[in-house]
Amino acid sequence: LHSPMYFFLSNLSCVDICFTTSVAPQLLVTMNKKDKTMSYGGCVAQLYVAMGLGSSECILLAVMAYDRYAAVCQPLHYTTIMHPQLCASLASIAWLSGLVTSLIQCSLTVQLPLCGHHKLDHIFCEVPVLIKLACVDTTFNEVELFVASVVFLIVPMSLILVSYGFITQAVLRIKSAAGRRKAFGTCSSHLVVVIIFYGTIIFMYLQPAKSSSKNQGKFVSLFYTIVTPLLNPVIY
Repeated sequence: LHSPMYFFLSNLSCVDICFTTSVAPQLLVTMNKKDKTMSYGGCVAQLYVAMGLGSSECILLAVMAYDRYAAVCQPLHYTTIMHPQLCASLASIAWLSGLVTSLIQCSLTVQLPLCGHHKLDHIFCEVPVLIKLACVDTTFNEVELFVASVVFLIVPMSLILVSYGFITQAVLRIKSAAGRRKAFGTCSSHLVVVIIFYGTIIFMYLQPAKSSSKNQGKFVSLFYTIVTPLLNPVIY
């Protein structure tokens, strides 16, 4: 029962470490500079790595929800369902899909001609912020970003909610109060991460480009880039 769970947790830990490392050190370096700047190449590299890892985590959290569903709702068949080959395939899909979509997003974004002073009032390089600097029509980029956000945010979160719906029904059928507490305790930590992670990213990405203030965007970005990865080891 524990082997698949620990396998996915190890993947989540790796994603979180790399995700935070791609943002936090550069943020500290930039804050200590007088002009608060970073190179264009560094911005592009950070954009690709951070977006790829963030997208991978979106898929990985959905995979972990399916793992919890199989453990709670199909306990007798759990080892058969979550066999090592399936676990490896699901983890590979999470990693590869994130890196591929990041490559597409970055390629489309860096081709946009930028206007003005080329200064980002943000904690790190993100697609929505870079799109605002473009001096051409960005409708195609915004639509493409919206579609990618639906695929990597709405679809995984919907699958997670459906999984937890079945889990709740299964737990409520447990006669033992201790058994119900144990089952809910197993899943509640994952649900906390899901609410914080998906909620903040959806706020940042699934809204009109000019609808949020700069300070709101910077504050929200801190949650899914730094706060959530730091909370994961404590929660789990």
